[in-house]
Amino acid sequence: MRTYGQYCPIARGAEIFAERWTPLIIRNLQLGCGNFSEILEGAPGLSRTLLSQRLKQLERLGVVESGPKPDGRGHHYELTSAGHDLFAVCQSLGEWGARWLEIAPEHLDPFVALWSMSNALRRDRLPDRRVVIRFDFTGRPYRERYWLLIELGDTEICKRNPGFDEDLYITADAEAFVKWHAGQLSWAQATREDRIRLDGSPALIRAFPAWNARSTFAHIRPVSRAATTPQADIRQRSFA
Repeated sequence: MRTYGQYCPIARGAEIFAERWTPLIIRNLQLGCGNFSEILEGAPGLSRTLLSQRLKQLERLGVVESGPKPDGRGHHYELTSAGHDLFAVCQSLGEWGARWLEIAPEHLDPFVALWSMSNALRRDRLPDRRVVIRFDFTGRPYRERYWLLIELGDTEICKRNPGFDEDLYITADAEAFVKWHAGQLSWAQATREDRIRLDGSPALIRAFPAWNARSTFAHIRPVSRAATTPQADIRQRSFA
């Protein structure tokens, strides 16, 4: 790990936090991803080798601790007190990003939004039976299909048909689904514009939007870039 060679706490902290993938690993652990596969699933593009390296590094630094899984091979990972404090930095970074950065086309991965949603579903509102929801995402270079399996409050995202009857079918434009979860598009607008369509049980169609707890940062309103440019300031002063 390269260092800045400075005693400044910002420099020393950045040596850890600014490592590629580290903030996402911290985020996933905070969300309850306790094993290697769960952490990896929530970070598409992260290789197994690099994740293993990052986890070992974070353990050496006292940010993460691990122990053998009681019910099988592998390890269980969780944040230490230092790790939870580091997540507060992730939280602040997320708030800044939600306020000042636009969601660009390269950010519109619907799997990430679906994964995030599945980790934040309102468990008290879920059905007390098995429910299988099929998602077909459009608006990307290729059509993507996933299944969300909900059973006894637990959720699992499947990239292949889990083998159970499907109860609800959702066809969604990837951008609309991501922005709905991020709090930048209302459910009413997305369905009214036919950017999200549901078929299946009427009761599940009505209930589904109420299950989504939305992004942690959905309450933050983005700041328009146009409103922060010098030209905008000049226009505002000229009409003052």
